[in-house]
Amino acid sequence: MMTALDSPPLGLVLDDIVRSHRPRTEAGSVPANIPHLQSPPFDRFGIAVATTSGEVFSSGDAGLPFSIQSISKVFTLAMALSADDSGSLWSRVLREPSGTSFNSLVQLEVEHGVPRNPFINSGALVVTDHLMERSPDAAAQVLRFLNGQVGQPGPFIDEIAARSELSSSSRNLALAHFLKEFGNLRRPAQAVVENYVRQCSIMMTCVEVAKAGLFLAQDGRGAQGAVISRSEAKRIGSIMLTCGMYDAAGEFAYRVGLPGKSGVGGGILAIVPGECAICVWSPRLDSKGNSLAGTAALADLSDRTGWSIF
Repeated sequence: MMTALDSPPLGLVLDDIVRSHRPRTEAGSVPANIPHLQSPPFDRFGIAVATTSGEVFSSGDAGLPFSIQSISKVFTLAMALSADDSGSLWSRVLREPSGTSFNSLVQLEVEHGVPRNPFINSGALVVTDHLMERSPDAAAQVLRFLNGQVGQPGPFIDEIAARSELSSSSRNLALAHFLKEFGNLRRPAQAVVENYVRQCSIMMTCVEVAKAGLFLAQDGRGAQGAVISRSEAKRIGSIMLTCGMYDAAGEFAYRVGLPGKSGVGGGILAIVPGECAICVWSPRLDSKGNSLAGTAALADLSDRTGWSIF
């Protein structure tokens, strides 16, 4: 673990991380089916660390909003668990790595409409459906939660981008109809997908994502008090470690050693239990859908600081 005696201040470390990992070429790719994710320049790179002692360190493009996409699944899962007194959510979605594509129809059909985990698309649709039992506008619930964690002005839904993304969401609609057919979706499929796409279209900065995820580093306590219990925070961390990086979770655990959740907008949220939450953003993705430069930067930061759960 990094100490003041043997390492430079964290702010200087982040500045050096940015210098080392900001992309110099257009390596990697961006999602072809989500037009608005193709607009950020390839060399955008930001990183932020929010600590349990209340400090926030950032560097690079950490103040520019980006589309959080599947990072939102961490927050919807926490919200669903906080309101799930009966524990019924875990009868509708499992907690196992998928080993297949995050939007696989075949796996969902073979396994009779019970998604492998809440971080693949079918599992996230079930979680969104669960949230909609409290209010039909689940995306607005998520936005209120995030604003409560980071303050105003803060996260916002890019409604134009959401409409664009919804127009190319045929596969998510197919997943939702599969779930409905197997009796694992209670709300109309179209409404669930609309809420899911809108929550994925939330725009946040690296600083905001790090601050919003800090409750997972401090036993479930967020900016406004308890978000979830200590045991639930631990369990969400475990699912992030095993399922949070699409089907490259094992490689990320090997290289970085921290629970993480990525999004195809190029962001990654990583948690150091008891220490901090980290967000890194760089829009170009590797073949698994994770930020190419972001993953490399987190591996470097973990090596420099000693931050790891292992």
